[in-house]
Amino acid sequence: MLRYQTHLTTITSAHLQGFFVGWPTHPDPATHLRILQNAYALALAVDTETGHVIGFANAISDGVLSAYIPLLEVLPEWQGQGIGRRLIAELSAQLDHLYMVDIVCDPELEAFYAPLGFRALKGMARRHYSNQRGAGES
Repeated sequence: MLRYQTHLTTITSAHLQGFFVGWPTHPDPATHLRILQNAYALALAVDTETGHVIGFANAISDGVLSAYIPLLEVLPEWQGQGIGRRLIAELSAQLDHLYMVDIVCDPELEAFYAPLGFRALKGMARRHYSNQRGAGES
């Protein structure tokens, strides 16, 4: 059974295993926890039997006008069950007071986000792949 929550109470780095699948390098669980601790808003899907996080989404924001959702992940074995949609819905509810909430995604993911109220826009992004583990992490 799953529990959805918008706080990190009882969550430690030990509960954050198996994320960032397909990344050549990625944040370790301790860095992942710091990412979530520094989020403006977050939504977690937690397996009630193990206490492990099986999905998460986070937002960064100025708290006045805009927010950006940098990460949405659901562990591979839990995908296809509507968990990602629920996480974005939970996160969006926390951000509804803001003018703009942006997500950057690959074109093949636009169909996932469109029913959740997002629309495709043109944009630009810069990536420093050597920093995928997190700032200051080697």
